Amino acid sequence: MFNSMPIDLEKIITAIHHFSDLRLLVVGDVMLDEYLWGNVERISPEAPVQVVDIRRQNFTLGGAANVVNNLISLGSNVYVASVIGNDAAGEIIKDEFKRLNVNIDGLFTDPSRPTTKKTRVMAINQQMIRLDYEKREEISRDLEDKINAYIKDNLSIFDAILVSDYAKGVVTRGILTEVIKKKDGLILIDPKGRDFSKYKGATAITPNIKEAILASGFEDIEKAARKFLDELDLKVVFITRGKRGISLFEKDRPPIHVPARAREVYDVSGAGDTVLATLGLSIASGLTYFEAALLANIAAGIVVGKVGTATVTQEELLDALVSDMPFSASKIKEINQLKQIVNYLKAQGKKIVFTNGCFDLLHVGHIHLLKESKRLGDILIVAIDDDESVRRLKGEARPIINQFERAQILSALDCIDYVTIFSTDQLKDLIKEIRPDILTKGSDYKKEDVVGREIVEGYGGRVALIPVAEGISSSKIINNIVNNGMKVLQSDK
Repeated sequence: MFNSMPIDLEKIITAIHHFSDLRLLVVGDVMLDEYLWGNVERISPEAPVQVVDIRRQNFTLGGAANVVNNLISLGSNVYVASVIGNDAAGEIIKDEFKRLNVNIDGLFTDPSRPTTKKTRVMAINQQMIRLDYEKREEISRDLEDKINAYIKDNLSIFDAILVSDYAKGVVTRGILTEVIKKKDGLILIDPKGRDFSKYKGATAITPNIKEAILASGFEDIEKAARKFLDELDLKVVFITRGKRGISLFEKDRPPIHVPARAREVYDVSGAGDTVLATLGLSIASGLTYFEAALLANIAAGIVVGKVGTATVTQEELLDALVSDMPFSASKIKEINQLKQIVNYLKAQGKKIVFTNGCFDLLHVGHIHLLKESKRLGDILIVAIDDDESVRRLKGEARPIINQFERAQILSALDCIDYVTIFSTDQLKDLIKEIRPDILTKGSDYKKEDVVGREIVEGYGGRVALIPVAEGISSSKIINNIVNNGMKVLQSDK
């Protein structure tokens, strides 16, 4: 199903850049993740356990706070509604939120409960043990009222509300009722527990496969998702499946399975937070549920390749997006695909070089032209005339090699980044679409005769003529082959 879905790369890139314009509220259980790093060189004399010599300590935001951190890393404006304890862990979270410019007017303190903290002891990049400090009872009615009042007073500000429920007591039924009842827009929830009824009326939920099976009673994830859609009145269900990716389900539509994009997994801590954050921003930016799931998968693949609770940046997401697209395996692109890719590359500051020709029989003159063209910039795009155009230009006996084989031959050259096939009548339109920084041709052309020169120079680009060796051309090579072939035939007689 994934490979058959249309992918509008330009639309997705535009949406990612739009993340910075969005304001999202995160409601949920904020946590502090503590990492103690050390070495293991001996066994304890007191018990058959390893002794970890602690060498350093660091803290990262966890739980709902990690959703906040991911949203900030992706460039959005973030507000938080949660509860911390009157302790050192709570102060660290508050200070980090301030450093990140998170609005903490909805962050309240409860002296009667500790801030949730998870301490992980790490040795040789492996987790040895985890120690949890927490209280799971629901927050008091007074704190619930304060959070509801904060949400009600600021509801018009938020483009979306993300609920990160870690079952530590902040996400009460009363808070969820107020959030879902008062917000007509986007509400995404990362759920916990066996009873999902309190999430009724949200836009979407994002359980992992284990949570979906537990809450639904079905081993089949599609049956589980259909139950959630019907009973909870949801628009979509995203089920995260670890190394197998994300499956999304909508009413009266077939499921879509988006495969995972991770290359190497070091630590899955917080991957669900990254998925929730990326889905929320993507949908709020106008992407489809499929496009949002695609981005969330790519984002999750980035963070699981890092040790510890991690985040993903806009730049990382953009880089991975282009390299992971299903059509990116080949250098040969259709014109609409090429335009999307070029827009992304230009946004990264890349200089685009463009050249075109028949390239019927590839010879040393072509190689020189292509290598020298690549030296002028970062990306070289080669456009080749289709077979009909070659016939019009060179005669009915041409081309010797068809357009698809010519494209494959050129794509094998390291100096070429992308190849596209065009009709001669389309060349000016193609140049207008691509808007290369430099247009190159061989020095056997006069600059004023180069097709597209006025277009390129009109927007500030330039035309470069590459010196070519005289006496080398495909036509001459073909004539030599024909003449030599005739001589061979005559000698055989």
